[in-house]
Amino acid sequence: MTRPRYVLALIAICAHAATPGGYVGAPACRTCHPAQFQSQSDSAHAGALSRISQSTAFPAGKLSRGSGYRYEILPTRSGLRVHIADGTDLMDLPLEWAFGAGRQATTFVTRVNQEWYVEYYTSFYSATKSYGPTPGQRDLQPKAMSEAAGVLYKIADARLGIKGCFECHSTGPVSFNDHGDASVTELGVHCETCHGPGAAHAADPRRQRLINPAKLSPVELNAACGACHRPPAAKGVTIDWNYSWNVRHQPVYLSQSRCFLKSDTLSCLTCHDPHEPAGARKPVAFYNQKCLTCHASLHKTECLAKGRENCIDCHMPLVAPQPPLRFANHWIGIYRTGSKLKPER
Repeated sequence: MTRPRYVLALIAICAHAATPGGYVGAPACRTCHPAQFQSQSDSAHAGALSRISQSTAFPAGKLSRGSGYRYEILPTRSGLRVHIADGTDLMDLPLEWAFGAGRQATTFVTRVNQEWYVEYYTSFYSATKSYGPTPGQRDLQPKAMSEAAGVLYKIADARLGIKGCFECHSTGPVSFNDHGDASVTELGVHCETCHGPGAAHAADPRRQRLINPAKLSPVELNAACGACHRPPAAKGVTIDWNYSWNVRHQPVYLSQSRCFLKSDTLSCLTCHDPHEPAGARKPVAFYNQKCLTCHASLHKTECLAKGRENCIDCHMPLVAPQPPLRFANHWIGIYRTGSKLKPER
């Protein structure tokens, strides 16, 4: 006799013993939700954090920083390491954590001591298959070898602590031992980040319901996604709309869009299926139809770029704060030719 799904789910929960906080891990969800599990497992969210192991796929490479510092990334038997030289001294450091799934870039982080972590100056860029300055560090001018390694982050700093980075790139509670070593519940962003701890639901799915983000209002959902992708600015907080790096904070920009402000339905989920890789773009017609749901008559009478096939090419332009990185500007609007940071309306 075929076992009911809730029985199989109970077996799964036993196989993946619940961690503190009731988190069980994505494999426990696979029994009842195989399609969503498989698709989400292939997403960039799922690969948002990894341990750099001996079998690392990152290649050897070199990078210069001005005229003073040279970086060499070396795969070794003990893992990936970076050599930093200034012509006199040499630092040999391990690369322990990889932040980012590599769809655009991967940034490396290592524990320094019981209080501090370093975000290295060197990141790997998939488009060029080479190493370059870590986002946000290109214009920094180190005054010593210790600063040349990268930017230091304190573990427990309330605003800029590395703990928050681990929490947004993994699923479930994050802790640090007395030596400062990070321990994450589940590598990468998976089911329970959005649906909440799943132990009770896996044990009794009929009675114990999970959070369903699809039932949130657009404003609530924008804030929920913004917990990691940056929430809309709080009252009194000023955003520098001319600073191109801010474009990667999608909820901040979406919250400014007239489409978002005047719609009761437009949200992150309108275009992004949370169980699918965001980079696996759907056909042009899919996105156009989302826009034409509200703008069908307007498009026929006022669109000035009738030859363009894709609405978002004009109304959500790509911004490159540091090549080869590119981010879609989620401030949906009408942009002047050559302007991609802020729409004229």
